[in-house]
Amino acid sequence: MPETFVPAQHLAKLWRALIEFKMLAPGDKILIGLSGGKDSMFLTAALAEIQKYAPIPFELACYTVDAMFDDHFPKTELETFCNHYGLKHYSEQVDVLKLWQHRGNTPCFTCAYFRRAATNRKAKELGFNKVAWAHHHDDAVETFLLNLLTSGQLQTFLPVTHLSRSGLTLIRPLLYYRESEIIQIGKELGLHPLKNPCQYDGHTQRQSMKELIPALEKNIPDLYDHLAAAMRQTPGTELWPEQPPQKAMVDLFHKFWEQKQK
Repeated sequence: MPETFVPAQHLAKLWRALIEFKMLAPGDKILIGLSGGKDSMFLTAALAEIQKYAPIPFELACYTVDAMFDDHFPKTELETFCNHYGLKHYSEQVDVLKLWQHRGNTPCFTCAYFRRAATNRKAKELGFNKVAWAHHHDDAVETFLLNLLTSGQLQTFLPVTHLSRSGLTLIRPLLYYRESEIIQIGKELGLHPLKNPCQYDGHTQRQSMKELIPALEKNIPDLYDHLAAAMRQTPGTELWPEQPPQKAMVDLFHKFWEQKQK
């Protein structure tokens, strides 16, 4: 019998996401964005387990961006981790701080943008058609609240995103897992997440949302569940129409006043 990477009881939410959102197709080649953190390590282990039993064949490999925040990039540790699951590991350097050049308060946006771009570029270069990210349910809810409070948009990342320009498809198989679950499962599996070398870790807007939600839950116990429900498209949604562009609004004014009886 092959080694069990993740027990079946921990895979139900992964199977649900894969099936509900149609994340897998026969012959898929999926590149996992492996940072070395708890979420991407669990995603790697879980997909490697799923791969053994899925009714359709698909390929897996891992890719890590070295953002050059630290002199020591744990290449050996990451390769050893991937080898345990029979997966090839790729990595490249991206000098985030140089690209950022102190534009804005923190390099977080720049870092995320170039990490995504590098991963997508590598996926195309290697012939992969999908990229798997390890965002979990808390990430989605926090992003939803962050967008609402900072940009006035009801928006979060989707389970599946098709990139028309590159032809790649992004999938997020962990979206039904709470962060606390992943932490506990990781301990049970004996995973050893690598320390995040970023000096801004824990000092971001996302961290503020992570702390704001439990603070608000003291007075609104169901807040998290309500935010999660609000992320779903529902027939009962009642929102204002999209704001028209200025030119369209001017045209509406002209047409309205042209109705005046002469």
